[in-house]
Amino acid sequence: MDFLRGFDFGGVGTAIFLILVAVLLIRSIRIIPQATAGVVERLGRYHKTLEAGVNLVFPFIDVVRRTVDLREQVVDFQPQSVITEDNLVIEIDTVIYYQVTDPKSATYEIANFVLGIEQLTVTTLRNKVGSLDLEDALTSREEINGALRAVLDEATGKWGVRVNRVEIRDIVPPESVRESMEKQMKAERDKRAAILIAEGEKQSDILTAEGSKQAEILRAEGQAKAIILKAEADAKAEALVADGEAKAIQKVFDALAEASVTDQALAYKYIEQLKEMSQGDANKVWFIPSEFSAAASALGNIFGPKK
Repeated sequence: MDFLRGFDFGGVGTAIFLILVAVLLIRSIRIIPQATAGVVERLGRYHKTLEAGVNLVFPFIDVVRRTVDLREQVVDFQPQSVITEDNLVIEIDTVIYYQVTDPKSATYEIANFVLGIEQLTVTTLRNKVGSLDLEDALTSREEINGALRAVLDEATGKWGVRVNRVEIRDIVPPESVRESMEKQMKAERDKRAAILIAEGEKQSDILTAEGSKQAEILRAEGQAKAIILKAEADAKAEALVADGEAKAIQKVFDALAEASVTDQALAYKYIEQLKEMSQGDANKVWFIPSEFSAAASALGNIFGPKK
């Protein structure tokens, strides 16, 4: 009892009070991370949703039931076996992109919305792909995606979840069908290769023929030009030879004129000169000087009838 008398109850009470106040303050503060929401229950019933940052709650009365990630989530489901309309079993691998828009509904409307989305996806896939044959199923991914998106949007809206995208990552047909498809694709590739080779050879033959044609045309044009140039050169040469001979004859006449040769002698010399000119190879064009008329007249006087 003497020990209790010496104990300071006032100081202990103050310390206990301060500790309780500190505990209450700590329990009343809730820090919510960015892109996260907290669902608060008060005495077992939904009270409010805490946003990112510092929030105050009543300790021991308010309880944060669940924190919900508000970022877009990606769920890669296991490949699902689906039977097509032509009774072939195919495996479809899907990916779902979703985002929680209402933390309260995502918490209270369904126990596990991810599992609900998966089961709903499987059911929709089987219904949609079951009405398609294998070829349509392989080529109608966009149509299947649209059907999945419409069904999931309608069902998940009340869960506080929005499905942003639905992607079919792969559709795997049966092994026997894959082998047949590979053979068909190989045959198509071989056919295309044969067509390309034939087209290439055809184009090559056409180009070769065009080249030969152009070469023949150029060769003929060259030969024609060569013939024309040769003919022009021959004509010029003959003209020069004839002009030279005419000038030579003119000089002879000039010389005879200066030597006072009679018309009879001049005519005779001229006739001899013409005879030599006619025996030449290039003598086709003659230039007859004006004195030839006088010479011809003189010859006529010599050999003609005398009056």
